Amino acid sequence: MSTTDSATVVGEERLLIDGELRPARSGRVFETVNPATAEVLGVAADGDATDMDDAIGAARRAFDTTDWSTNVARRVAGLRQLQQAFERNADAIRAMTVAETGSPLSFTYSAQLDAPVGSLGWVADLAESYQWETDLGNAEPLGIPSHRWVRREATGVVGAITPWNVPHQINLAKLGPALAAGNTVVLKPAPDTPWCATVLGRLIAEETDIPPGVVNVVASADHTLGAILSTDPRVDQVSFTGSTATGRKVMASAAETIKKVFLELGGKSAFVILDDADLRGACATAAFTVCTHAGQGCAITTRLIVPRAQFDEAVESTSKVMAMLPAADPTDPGTMCGPLISSRQRDRVEGYLRLATEEGGSFVLGGGRPEGLDAGFFVEPTLIVGLPNSSRVAQEEIFGPVLVVIPHDGDDDAVALANDSAYGLSGSVWGGDRDRAVGVANRIRTGTVGVNGGLWFSPDMPFGGYRQSGVGRESGVAGFEEYLETKSLAEPA
Repeated sequence: MSTTDSATVVGEERLLIDGELRPARSGRVFETVNPATAEVLGVAADGDATDMDDAIGAARRAFDTTDWSTNVARRVAGLRQLQQAFERNADAIRAMTVAETGSPLSFTYSAQLDAPVGSLGWVADLAESYQWETDLGNAEPLGIPSHRWVRREATGVVGAITPWNVPHQINLAKLGPALAAGNTVVLKPAPDTPWCATVLGRLIAEETDIPPGVVNVVASADHTLGAILSTDPRVDQVSFTGSTATGRKVMASAAETIKKVFLELGGKSAFVILDDADLRGACATAAFTVCTHAGQGCAITTRLIVPRAQFDEAVESTSKVMAMLPAADPTDPGTMCGPLISSRQRDRVEGYLRLATEEGGSFVLGGGRPEGLDAGFFVEPTLIVGLPNSSRVAQEEIFGPVLVVIPHDGDDDAVALANDSAYGLSGSVWGGDRDRAVGVANRIRTGTVGVNGGLWFSPDMPFGGYRQSGVGRESGVAGFEEYLETKSLAEPA
């Protein structure tokens, strides 16, 4: 195990392959870094193609030779054991998560830890009550009396490739439904947050009865190692969350073996305010949202689309709230905006800030690094005006605490601006007339929309995107069924 000098943060160095917690075959390790301090927390095993081959082989054997795919009670028990293991170790995992991800401590009590752990119970309940077979009764297709039924069964081996921003949420959003459906899994986490996955492996190995090979965790410094999951014929499905550019590569490489593919990709979501809305309340929500976890969320609304006549008031209100949410120490319970995950990501965000001025925009707030936080990878919450919706800063995913304010000239124009994007992941609409606001929300081509502050994020709600924001849905019954195949059967009536 790895610890900091203070022993307050404990991670897990080892991979989980075929039920064994072990080092990489090469013996190599790589460092995981605290983004708030740039200090090394410890190391994780640096898996390579050999380790991935071992993991895929183990997952294949577990699916083909055990009763995991057919024993619903066994799967339900394993998922509940995993939830209980997380809950028993919550304090240590919470400290590790803040240290490794830079996530504000407060965020771990919701989407960064507690909510995804709770979702394991929901999906276990779903598997227990799910109608695995549906009787379609008798008919005479082509004149042949037949009794027909439809069966739902596991896809097989699932390759799960996950990012660094909310690792527990995404790891468990894939692992929970995939296991509940009867699949076996090879998890390849992002190199920036290996411990959030390897600790999951340790809990499974040491505190559950999930059989060897059902879950395998292969951490690696190599961002491209997950590509093996897309091409290996032993893998039946790939579930990927990450950038749209990488998602295209996953989809293309998976085509070689015609795998099922789930993709949850980028976003550039619009926060639309109508002219009869509670302007101050809406602007405060938009400001709070973009500052949360330093804007490192694919569904975060990063375009604020406001009535032209109320533009100046909206900018002032939003700026005031963002100024009260500065970049700060993520271990402080009052912090909402922590650091970016790495120096590489900070460089990327700062590149977009330079581009904003080159494209003719100006900063109402922020635009640089905060004073007194030189050690970590911090960027100030930034509010930009003066850019058209067609600008790169308004069109491309930045993944930082950066909000662009754009004026609209009525509902039709607001909808057109919101839909003028390659993405379609999320959005928000605020209006005084509920039916009008819902009508606008229905016209926005995205997978999720919050109306007047309503929150769609929960384990029973499907999440996913239109257009280049992805293919398929995660969470909810729809997300569970992503990991199932449909078999139609008939016998003589």
